[in-house]
Amino acid sequence: MRQPVDGRLRRARAALAVGFLLQGTTFALLVTCIPELQHRYGLSDSLLPVFLAAVPILAGVGSVGSEHLVRRSSARTVLRIVQPAVCLTLAGAGFGHRLWQLALALGLFGLLVGALDASMNMLGVGLQRRYGRSIMLGFHAAFSLGGILGAAIAWFGAHDGSGLFTLFGSSAVVLVPLALLIGTRFPGRAELGDAVREAAEAAARSIPWRPLLPLCLAMAAAYIADASVSNYSVKYLIDGLHSADDVAKLSYLGYMIAMLLGRALGDRGVQRWGAVVVVRTGAVVAALGFAIAAAAPGPEVGIAGFTLLGLGICAIIPQVFAAGGRLFPADSDAAVARLNLFNYVGFLIGSPLVGALADAASYRLALLAPMALILLIVPLATHFAPTHHTPRSQGVTR
Repeated sequence: MRQPVDGRLRRARAALAVGFLLQGTTFALLVTCIPELQHRYGLSDSLLPVFLAAVPILAGVGSVGSEHLVRRSSARTVLRIVQPAVCLTLAGAGFGHRLWQLALALGLFGLLVGALDASMNMLGVGLQRRYGRSIMLGFHAAFSLGGILGAAIAWFGAHDGSGLFTLFGSSAVVLVPLALLIGTRFPGRAELGDAVREAAEAAARSIPWRPLLPLCLAMAAAYIADASVSNYSVKYLIDGLHSADDVAKLSYLGYMIAMLLGRALGDRGVQRWGAVVVVRTGAVVAALGFAIAAAAPGPEVGIAGFTLLGLGICAIIPQVFAAGGRLFPADSDAAVARLNLFNYVGFLIGSPLVGALADAASYRLALLAPMALILLIVPLATHFAPTHHTPRSQGVTR
């Protein structure tokens, strides 16, 4: 699948990276403003995990649906439609006052973001195959950069006292046109070549589940950790460590900065030491970050713990997608869509788990649960090796 890297391929890669950046910005704006959303809509602490759990459930539906939509059209077409729509749902979350309005906005966000995540990573895996080397971490680094931007915008909004209507509305005014513009440059048949034909042929086949299961478990564990930070790091600093609102948002900002730095250098790390070493080391570092955050005496140490966590987890998620693409090179779109489903399994488990433990005991205890789960990735790391391949056969159980 490798071809010479020409200007058209580079432009397609740059456009997709901007797509990841916009998604990171949108997601960070939403999750760092969970306390404000809770206050605006009168959402109780006991009901909050229910709303947060509904988002990944619907995102899983969107991810599965995207696999069928991609077969009928293309990942490029799906992404061009859903990315600006996701940005619009962000604005919708800031416009209402009643719980049903929040439920509608978050429900639409979940469905659309599932299709968005799946189609983005399908294109990323396809481009990586065309390049013939690891570039997936670069795309996820762009997502992290967007997360930094979104968290910084949210911090300025909290510092200046801007309401959600102003913050989300003004952000959408910028994000939607940018999404429409870069959508015209996403990679298509000209850049992905036979990958489009292979995806169409894959429609008549079904890839086996068994070889993907270790990667699915790693994806779920990684996203349980990520959901814990995304949904509860700001609340932990405010409610558990008695931080000011604007300072609390630095927990997610530090997490995303560390992710960006790790992913910016991560492709070189994978090329030098291999995916197994990078993933295994990252899981241990992430667990240490959880331990530091859980034991933090104050906001500063808590922020440091979440920052270290971001450095540890940065390479795991994109390497899951890359390993799935290597495992089924002819059906990489379907493999990515299935792996992406466990993104939402992780969020579905992580949000209620941390919320329930925090409500029953404390946030400190709650953070120990994702810390233990992230360590499950250590023995699973061998499945990230390029030579760890299960040949496709009709006899493999699905």
